[in-house]
Amino acid sequence: QVQLVESGGGSVQPGGSLGLSCAASNVPYIIGVMGYYRQPPGGRRELVAIITAGGTTSYKASVRGRFAISGGNPLNTVELQMNDLRPEDTATYYCRIANPDGQFVAWGQGIQVTVSS
Repeated sequence: QVQLVESGGGSVQPGGSLGLSCAASNVPYIIGVMGYYRQPPGGRRELVAIITAGGTTSYKASVRGRFAISGGNPLNTVELQMNDLRPEDTATYYCRIANPDGQFVAWGQGIQVTVSS
């Protein structure tokens, strides 16, 4: 079965940096897109950053310029570098993969990021 192993995260003060990593295994299809979503306390899950197998990236507007996503070739690993973190970035971050048609979605277990002074 598909496995997404997430690492990184943790707690940091505002303005600090953290990194997240995700590695996919046992995936019975070509991964077309890989990235991170997040769910803040009491909020809805939202897209943070994704990267396609072709290297195209997309970011939530509020993180553009602060976060950077990169992926392996082939696309079965992804890293998210988060700089200049803000309290509103506090959330559980989830790794997500899908095939090139956006189907066969799989999620990681989630990892906590807390930004607080």
